[in-house]
Amino acid sequence: MSPALTFPSPMHVKLAGLLGEALAASRRGHLKQFITDETSRPIALFRPECVAHNHEGDWYGEHAGKWLSTAARAANRTGDATIATSVRRVADFLLSVQEGDGYLGTYAPERRFRCKRGPALHTWDGAPTVRTWDVWVHSYLILGLLEAGKYLSEPRYIQAARRIGDLCWHTFSEGGIAVTSLGNHHGMSATVLLDPAVELFLATGEKKYLALAELVLKQLNAAPALELLPQALAGTDAAAIGTGKAYQLLWNLVGLAKLHRATGEPRYLAAVLKIWTNIRDHHLTLGGGPWGGVAHRSREVFNPSPVFSPYGYVETCSILSWIQLNRELLALTGEAKFADEIEKSAYNDLLGAQAPAGDNWCYYSFPNGRRVFTTYWRCCKSSGPLALEELPSVACSLAADGGIAINLYGPSECELATPSAGLVRLAQRTRYPYDGAVTLEITPERPAEFPLHVRIPSWAHDATITINGRDAGQQPIVSTYVVLRRAWRAGDIVTLSFPMPSQVHWRTHRNVQESRAPDGALVAQEVLHFDYAAITRGPLVYATGLIDGFKIEETVRLPHDSVAAIEQLAAPTGEQAPALQLNLGYRAPLIFHPYFEAGGRADGTWRLTWLQLAPDQNP
Repeated sequence: MSPALTFPSPMHVKLAGLLGEALAASRRGHLKQFITDETSRPIALFRPECVAHNHEGDWYGEHAGKWLSTAARAANRTGDATIATSVRRVADFLLSVQEGDGYLGTYAPERRFRCKRGPALHTWDGAPTVRTWDVWVHSYLILGLLEAGKYLSEPRYIQAARRIGDLCWHTFSEGGIAVTSLGNHHGMSATVLLDPAVELFLATGEKKYLALAELVLKQLNAAPALELLPQALAGTDAAAIGTGKAYQLLWNLVGLAKLHRATGEPRYLAAVLKIWTNIRDHHLTLGGGPWGGVAHRSREVFNPSPVFSPYGYVETCSILSWIQLNRELLALTGEAKFADEIEKSAYNDLLGAQAPAGDNWCYYSFPNGRRVFTTYWRCCKSSGPLALEELPSVACSLAADGGIAINLYGPSECELATPSAGLVRLAQRTRYPYDGAVTLEITPERPAEFPLHVRIPSWAHDATITINGRDAGQQPIVSTYVVLRRAWRAGDIVTLSFPMPSQVHWRTHRNVQESRAPDGALVAQEVLHFDYAAITRGPLVYATGLIDGFKIEETVRLPHDSVAAIEQLAAPTGEQAPALQLNLGYRAPLIFHPYFEAGGRADGTWRLTWLQLAPDQNP
């Protein structure tokens, strides 16, 4: 299926500003420190002497594939020779220890996914009785080796990924082993193989890998606790599929979206869009992170859709897979709402989980809660950097009509080859996300007509567009692209103005108890009800710290005109983000900063996004 948008290689996009700083910090603090060569701890796990004695069943091997994916893109994007050398050393080492049948994991022979076991047994929370992340680790290795082979022009790495795919094909098609028996959460941690199987097909054209993807989906649909395609098409809440594990479910959906791209099967896209809508409407924080874990089975699973709590868990890994899912849907459909979600997640919950030096990440983040950087082996330490590396190529794209689409806003430069104008250079001059004024400088290789698609963010009501100082004659509509079609020449300037007034958002945390009346009728009684309010400005969510220096929460009474009570303060010297002051009248004002930087981005600091309202104050 032909995509609506085609993303460029990251080497053709340069992000500056807030996202560029985050990428630079990640390159210095993570990519050049966490793994450097075959002696680094996450890679030394693959040494034969370590593998032979590994019976633990942990996920630690996933860091190798994630790091390869991230580092290969970063090396291509920046031309960093040090990182490119590290990628080659790591990939060459992994090839040197890959076994004859293609196995490239960290498990002792008797624990490997190709070994037959009895019927799949799972504990109450969907974990297999025999702990295993072997297919999961190989899934990331396939993706990492494909990225390294693509960006470093090394066919050997792609061949190594193919050998893993061949092993998976023989195991699951001929070996009589169900992939759903080999991962936790009722198998979803193994059915993520769907994604790399499609990528192998797209990279090589080998139909065996497409058949592998379809086999994985067939088993995924047949598993009683999963039934992904039937449940999705029936509109089942994301929390009720398997255990509702956010990271795994979203990664499975990424694979299903790619399978639609490879086959054109409309049911696949319809299923993904239904779950996407459910997640967007019911399972995201204000900052765009998939959340759950409140009074539920696990910290990392979605809560049922009516549930809200300001103390919900956002796993950084699930932000990665949510951004990847929106990337796929943006490419397939060209609809602005998917770019809206990427940008919201990136500027808020993703950056809010990164340490300022780029060397650490939060495993969990909370709208209301403490910032806590994670321990060494946790998955999120590699997921956050990979999520950042998704952003450059998504920022702008070629459109199916021969034009260019601007998907993300922020200081940047990109180069795209168009059919009519040749190489087109676009530069964004802006202080976005702190300011809504965006200037696009357009420099085509030769004068030519082509459409320029500019996204109007979901919050940007009353936006205006001018071309070379004159009104563009378009009526911008939020969450859509405005198409500017004209003969473009070097020096043309498009100016976008996105008003950024503060907005107040409302949510309710409630509990309803159902019982039978004497006449048999079902009666619902509300036994718990708390209302909350939060503040955003433009794409940024705002948060305050400990109230009065020590309180993690305080019930407040907002003025009748709550927006008028919010005063924008000048940014402190040396800072770019304006603070917001909430004037309550009856007490000292509360000062809010963007969520990602609230508390100075220091480990252990408190962030309070949602303020609890007085019981008699209706939103």
